[in-house]
Amino acid sequence: MEIRSVKRKKKKREEIIKVDRISNLPDSLLHQILLLLPLQSAAITSSLSKRWRSLFLSLPDLDFTSINENPKPPSFSSNSIYQLLSLRHHRDANNLRSLRFRTPITFTSLNSLIRLAVTHQVQDLDVEVTTKDYFNFPRWIVTSQKLRALKLKSAYPGFRLPPSSSIFGGFQKLTSLSLSLVILYNQPYLSDFFTDPNFPLLEKLALENCFGLKELRVFCCLLQEFSLKNSLQLDSLEVSGNNLHRLKVVSCFHSYSEESVVKINTPNLKTFLWNSNAVTTTVHFLDKLVCLRKAFVGVLLLHQDINSQKQSLLTLLSELSHSYKLQLGNQSVEILSSQKGLVKNHLLPFHNMRFLELQTRFDRHNVQALSCLFKSCPMLNILLLKIINDQTSERRQWNNDLWDMSNSEIQYWESQTYEVESFLNNLEFVEIHGFLECENEMSLAIFLLRHGKALIKMTLRSSFLCRDNLRRQMIRSQLMGFSKASSKAKISFH
Repeated sequence: MEIRSVKRKKKKREEIIKVDRISNLPDSLLHQILLLLPLQSAAITSSLSKRWRSLFLSLPDLDFTSINENPKPPSFSSNSIYQLLSLRHHRDANNLRSLRFRTPITFTSLNSLIRLAVTHQVQDLDVEVTTKDYFNFPRWIVTSQKLRALKLKSAYPGFRLPPSSSIFGGFQKLTSLSLSLVILYNQPYLSDFFTDPNFPLLEKLALENCFGLKELRVFCCLLQEFSLKNSLQLDSLEVSGNNLHRLKVVSCFHSYSEESVVKINTPNLKTFLWNSNAVTTTVHFLDKLVCLRKAFVGVLLLHQDINSQKQSLLTLLSELSHSYKLQLGNQSVEILSSQKGLVKNHLLPFHNMRFLELQTRFDRHNVQALSCLFKSCPMLNILLLKIINDQTSERRQWNNDLWDMSNSEIQYWESQTYEVESFLNNLEFVEIHGFLECENEMSLAIFLLRHGKALIKMTLRSSFLCRDNLRRQMIRSQLMGFSKASSKAKISFH
């Protein structure tokens, strides 16, 4: 009897093991499982049965870039992608949410591939291609009534946009658009392309490597994010939108342009990033940026009239006076340091400023500009100073005793005590990167410790260039024992 009982239990266990519980799951759940796998692994399951083949061919998301571990080589041949899309049943057309691929391709094949994707009503299309010659923007994209997001990047040699008149009535559902390596020598003025009639629902727009572009106007009422990169021939930029929250302009405007104009009408802007751009002659914000939270300004120092560049930069900074957080690149600080007195007389106060980040070589000629910036930030709580240490920096080692006030740098900072009193009464955290214990940073550190009544913590991060450990330890021990204005102030070394 015991032997029969054991056999029955064993048989029951084998029956349980043979039950295919995975195949009993609904298609939607199996799709979620397959989407967790690289596309090549998911394709292997199609050989299990007709149902699994149907499941693979009806996957809502096709990412051909997941086949290769290295993202740079082409992900899959265009013929294979076309064949796979052709095998999809029309009943699954509404299920193609996204299609992503990178591959060398001819324009004819690309147009056929995108036409097939549009036929399957793709909603999110991410394409990066390399062609033998310039190609035109695929017209099938314009006619799609289901496309929500489009990312079209040409690795080489680039593509041309269609005329504005030919896209009227298209892109009615598009909410996100990203274009890279656009050839615009034949149409350098895009004044009526990115407008509400052409893109009524557009929320995100990114343009990169727009060659030949001279004038750009963006007027989309629902636009929330706009990014423009590497458009060196640009002379005129005009952006307008009540819903725009983030604006990013990087490496634009020709260095030798006689005049470049920027007009921005974005009253609800929260983040403004202006990096590696030539200082433009005219920058206009048509509304006060009362909602601005974060701004970064990094400009190029040109071999032209430094005073005109400085005035342009001061105008730009004045427009950002409502910002909560401001970051200034090294070249911006250099331009502000070019002529004594000009910053002090023209820089508007940043009453909302709580966080200030400065990138600078911290030479002696930068000291007055830093002082004027501190004065313009009376309510500042956090100061982050990133010192650039290179061979061009003119900085001397600190060889004085901390209690010796005869140093000219210290005397200058002491003379500014009344001017920056409000700044000193509110500053709580100071962090200095690239700290080499030279006169400039030591004088500033001593000044802030001596007069910073609200100071809570000062963090000094040494540069890799600092080699004199004995001297460093001596200065650190002196700083630790230095009399501070704030009883809460602590010094941290890294």
